[in-house]
Amino acid sequence: MKKRLLIYSFIFFSFFNVGVLRAQETKNPYRDSIVQLYGVIMTADSLRGIPSASIIVEGKGRGTITSYDGVFSIAVMKGDKITFSSVGFKNNTITIPINLAENQYSVIQLLISDTAYLPATILKPRPTREQFERDFLNNRLPDDAYEIARKNTDEATRRVLLNSLPADGREAVNYQIRQNTNKYYYAGQVPPMNVLNPAAWADFISAWKRGDFKRKK
Repeated sequence: MKKRLLIYSFIFFSFFNVGVLRAQETKNPYRDSIVQLYGVIMTADSLRGIPSASIIVEGKGRGTITSYDGVFSIAVMKGDKITFSSVGFKNNTITIPINLAENQYSVIQLLISDTAYLPATILKPRPTREQFERDFLNNRLPDDAYEIARKNTDEATRRVLLNSLPADGREAVNYQIRQNTNKYYYAGQVPPMNVLNPAAWADFISAWKRGDFKRKK
């Protein structure tokens, strides 16, 4: 009795699995949807291969580029949208057929040149030579890199910037750290007095000559 139940159960589940597989095949007849897309991208006017052209699978974040002769090959899925693009040409998009019988699909893609229109430039001469000379002499040309560097490293400019610009966060933190270091270094003893320090007197004299102690107007 148990053997008959086992046999009936095995037959029942076998027919059930076959029915499920057939239902899946009927619902999705394109199970094997991977397609090898290959071909060549050429110019529409001269039929020359376009090197380094982009082949992008829309919505998938992947693609490839053509070789020096414009040849490419990439694995895609049935129903994918493929965009062909290159600098100086108009983009073109194709769709891989869903009802494709084979797993290979070849294309010869022709791209049309994209014309870029620049704004018109009108050149007008000066009415007289005297006006041209006057405008030429009064024209202010922008400084080159050498002149900009010379102005930025000028001593007077640096002194003005040093006295006018406020300290940033890094300088403020460094100053606080130095103050704390001096405080902890001389903890429990009398700190030295710079009145008897020759180096301090030298710095004071140099600052006096530079005019650091002059009253600002």
